[in-house]
Amino acid sequence: MDNVTRKDIADYILRIGVEIDPVKALEYVNQIVDILIQRLGSGEDVLISNFGKFSVRQKKERIGRNPKTRQEVIIPPRKVVKFHPSPAFKQKIQKTP
Repeated sequence: MDNVTRKDIADYILRIGVEIDPVKALEYVNQIVDILIQRLGSGEDVLISNFGKFSVRQKKERIGRNPKTRQEVIIPPRKVVKFHPSPAFKQKIQKTP
Protein backbone atom coordinates (compact mmCIF):
# COMPACT_ATOMS: atom_id res chain seq x y z
CA MET A 1 0.00 0.00 0.00
CA ASP A 2 1.37 3.39 -0.99
CA ASN A 3 1.41 6.45 1.20
CA VAL A 4 -0.61 9.49 0.16
CA THR A 5 1.69 12.45 -0.38
CA ARG A 6 0.95 16.16 -0.47
CA LYS A 7 1.47 16.04 -4.22
CA ASP A 8 -1.12 13.24 -4.51
CA ILE A 9 -3.66 15.46 -2.75
CA ALA A 10 -2.80 18.43 -4.99
CA ASP A 11 -3.12 16.22 -8.08
CA TYR A 12 -6.52 15.02 -6.87
CA ILE A 13 -7.69 18.62 -6.49
CA LEU A 14 -6.72 19.24 -10.12
CA ARG A 15 -8.31 15.97 -11.28
CA ILE A 16 -11.72 16.78 -9.79
CA GLY A 17 -11.88 19.92 -11.89
CA VAL A 18 -10.60 22.76 -9.73
CA GLU A 19 -9.02 25.08 -12.27
CA ILE A 20 -5.87 26.38 -10.63
CA ASP A 21 -2.19 26.22 -11.39
CA PRO A 22 -0.65 22.87 -10.26
CA VAL A 23 2.01 24.76 -8.31
CA LYS A 24 -0.71 26.73 -6.49
CA ALA A 25 -2.61 23.52 -5.69
CA LEU A 26 0.47 22.08 -3.99
CA GLU A 27 1.06 25.39 -2.23
CA TYR A 28 -2.50 25.30 -0.81
CA VAL A 29 -2.04 21.74 0.43
CA ASN A 30 1.24 22.76 2.11
CA GLN A 31 -0.49 25.72 3.76
CA ILE A 32 -3.22 23.45 5.15
CA VAL A 33 -0.64 21.05 6.58
CA ASP A 34 1.29 23.99 8.05
CA ILE A 35 -1.88 25.24 9.76
CA LEU A 36 -2.47 21.79 11.26
CA ILE A 37 1.11 21.61 12.54
CA GLN A 38 1.00 25.14 13.94
CA ARG A 39 -2.32 24.63 15.77
CA LEU A 40 -1.37 21.22 17.16
CA GLY A 41 2.06 22.54 18.15
CA SER A 42 0.42 25.25 20.23
CA GLY A 43 -1.76 22.68 21.99
CA GLU A 44 -5.02 23.39 20.15
CA ASP A 45 -7.33 20.69 18.86
CA VAL A 46 -8.10 20.67 15.14
CA LEU A 47 -11.58 19.57 14.07
CA ILE A 48 -12.29 18.87 10.41
CA SER A 49 -16.04 18.39 9.85
CA ASN A 50 -17.07 14.94 8.63
CA PHE A 51 -13.47 13.77 8.98
CA GLY A 52 -12.32 13.88 12.58
CA LYS A 53 -10.48 15.62 15.37
CA PHE A 54 -6.74 15.83 15.89
CA SER A 55 -5.55 16.51 19.43
CA VAL A 56 -2.24 16.52 21.28
CA ARG A 57 -1.84 14.24 24.28
CA GLN A 58 0.95 14.39 26.82
CA LYS A 59 2.41 10.97 27.66
CA LYS A 60 4.17 10.47 30.97
CA GLU A 61 7.65 9.10 31.49
CA ARG A 62 7.61 5.33 31.74
CA ILE A 63 9.84 2.31 31.85
CA GLY A 64 10.09 0.37 28.62
CA ARG A 65 12.12 -2.58 27.50
CA ASN A 66 14.51 -3.04 24.60
CA PRO A 67 12.92 -6.00 22.78
CA LYS A 68 16.28 -7.27 21.55
CA THR A 69 18.27 -7.15 24.80
CA ARG A 70 15.34 -7.13 27.26
CA GLN A 71 17.14 -4.30 29.07
CA GLU A 72 14.88 -1.76 30.79
CA VAL A 73 15.09 1.82 29.52
CA ILE A 74 13.36 5.01 30.60
CA ILE A 75 11.10 6.44 27.90
CA PRO A 76 10.97 10.22 28.42
CA PRO A 77 7.70 12.18 28.53
CA ARG A 78 6.52 13.30 25.11
CA LYS A 79 3.61 14.71 23.15
CA VAL A 80 1.71 12.53 20.68
CA VAL A 81 -0.98 13.40 18.16
CA LYS A 82 -4.22 11.49 18.55
CA PHE A 83 -6.90 11.22 15.87
CA HIS A 84 -10.58 10.59 16.60
CA PRO A 85 -12.54 9.88 13.40
CA SER A 86 -15.99 11.41 13.08
CA PRO A 87 -19.06 9.16 12.88
CA ALA A 88 -19.49 10.19 9.22
CA PHE A 89 -15.89 9.17 8.49
CA LYS A 90 -16.36 5.80 10.22
CA GLN A 91 -19.55 5.19 8.24
CA LYS A 92 -17.83 5.94 4.91
CA ILE A 93 -14.97 3.59 5.79
CA GLN A 94 -17.43 0.77 6.48
CA LYS A 95 -19.05 1.24 3.05
CA THR A 96 -15.71 1.19 1.19
CA PRO A 97 -14.92 -2.29 -0.23
